[in-house]
Amino acid sequence: MAPIHCRGSIAEQKQSIVASADTDKIPSRARLTMVNTMSKMRGQVKSPGYPQAEGLLGECMLKYGRDMGEGTNFGGALVEMGEAMKRLAEVKDSLDIDVKQNFIDPFQTIIDKDLKDIQHYLKKLEGRRLDYDYKKKRQGKIPDEELRLAAEKFEESKEAAETSMQNLLDTDVEQVSQLTALVESQLQFHRQSMEVLEELAQRMRERVNEAQSQPRKKRMPVSRPSFDCSEPEDSNGGWNPSAAPPSYTSAAAPSFNRTSSCQKRNSTDQPCCKALYDFEPENDGELGFCEGDVITLTSQIDDNWFEGTVHGQSGLFPCSYVEVMVPLRH
Repeated sequence: MAPIHCRGSIAEQKQSIVASADTDKIPSRARLTMVNTMSKMRGQVKSPGYPQAEGLLGECMLKYGRDMGEGTNFGGALVEMGEAMKRLAEVKDSLDIDVKQNFIDPFQTIIDKDLKDIQHYLKKLEGRRLDYDYKKKRQGKIPDEELRLAAEKFEESKEAAETSMQNLLDTDVEQVSQLTALVESQLQFHRQSMEVLEELAQRMRERVNEAQSQPRKKRMPVSRPSFDCSEPEDSNGGWNPSAAPPSYTSAAAPSFNRTSSCQKRNSTDQPCCKALYDFEPENDGELGFCEGDVITLTSQIDDNWFEGTVHGQSGLFPCSYVEVMVPLRH
């Protein structure tokens, strides 16, 4: 029979295992929490998905590879690698689903049901133990029947608590099976990832060999216009030294005034940033924009995400996609 004092360690172990597995499954918990919070604020019941890092990298490579042209060696290589990164993201999505269904959810059920039942029986046992101890100390002052009933209730609660803990320990085969499912999911993930990367590496090697085997194009010299230096007025590249130099005295002063007024105006501008690339939102709560858009900054969620407004729309967007022009005031 399992000792009663081990109940706390069992509960802590289960909760720690689930928390660790969930952290490994979802690399950025802060990112997922932020997305879920925005969903709750908008009244959404179902939590949206989250983008894998490989998927974001793949989209970036696909975009710039196609912009450069798939006919070029480097552009085609970017497109192929972007497609491979997207496949890796899909493989990781499958891993996340398998780990949640076959490992995290069963362990969470043990925490939410079995361990709660054990805690209920133990709490009841503690109350009856205190009642029995109190009546035992007053033995002779209370009826013997009352003391006997208190002792029976204490033994009954003790047996129920021990039985519930033993039932949990008897499910160790199921728990080991869940651990096995976790290992198999990770093994499948690494196998599929290796297949994708090996295929990609082979294609990259072929591209390198193909590029090295092609003859280099000869660089044709560009003809430049010749200058006639025979005439004195053209001896300085066509500049006539007799011409009066432009006066900078009158223009210099106002230029400093313009600079100072511009700096003063920027100091009162609201925080904003400029989009370096196009960003297409994948989840509710994210803000889409095009390259060159000037976005008004509202706040900074964390080191990776801003919140801002553009074209009448507001939402979240990654810091790496923009260049800050006027920083947020702290």
